[in-house]
Amino acid sequence: MSALLEVKGLTKRFGGVTAVDACSFTVPEGSVTALVGPNGSGKTTAFNLITGYARADAGTVSFAGTTVRRPDPVRLARRGLTRTFQQARIFADLTLVQNLVAALQQPWRVALRRAVRAHEWSRALELLEEFGIARLAHERAGNLSYGQKKLLEFAAVLMGEPRLVLLDEPTAGVNPVLVEQIEQRLRDLNARGLTFLIVEHNMNLVMRLCDPVVVLDHGTKLAAGAPADVRNDPRVLDAYLGG
Repeated sequence: MSALLEVKGLTKRFGGVTAVDACSFTVPEGSVTALVGPNGSGKTTAFNLITGYARADAGTVSFAGTTVRRPDPVRLARRGLTRTFQQARIFADLTLVQNLVAALQQPWRVALRRAVRAHEWSRALELLEEFGIARLAHERAGNLSYGQKKLLEFAAVLMGEPRLVLLDEPTAGVNPVLVEQIEQRLRDLNARGLTFLIVEHNMNLVMRLCDPVVVLDHGTKLAAGAPADVRNDPRVLDAYLGG
């Protein structure tokens, strides 16, 4: 598989701390790639650098064969690269449908309007149905449970029909039933051709879902490969999995 996302020499320093250190890895098109590692290993910082929520001190990011000179979240979303966050970012005062429409990265004057076009309505309801929350379509998003907010944010990043979705700890803090639901959505969407890069601490989920698996330690790539190879790599056992 060709690389849909390629990261080369990505580096980010915060004062005297190097959070990401000359990190390089690829995300093959059509894959569910995992980015794992101990707490503080630079996973979320790498996400922020790739998606333009932080500026790299060095290194390059290429998406779909083109170098992204200055990553910008809105422009990347329009090109087909979207992401979620550890804490779901939603508009609490808007309904679920309105949240999904707002995620289309439209000009702000349009995004803030309350009216929803027919095709946007249809797409939003279709996604809410897929995620099992269509019955709450007209509910204020702020009234959702923590897990439902995670589902809503996941659905929202799909509104623009992206090519690559970065998920930052999608199953953290949710109950086992929702973990199964999120995993099934990932499998279904990947089977349709959508590529994922996932930061995830649930290693059982990673090992049965993701390939390849990229392991970070102290901000740099420690290992990468098939789940079984990574799981048995002595360096990974020492750094993260604990034997």
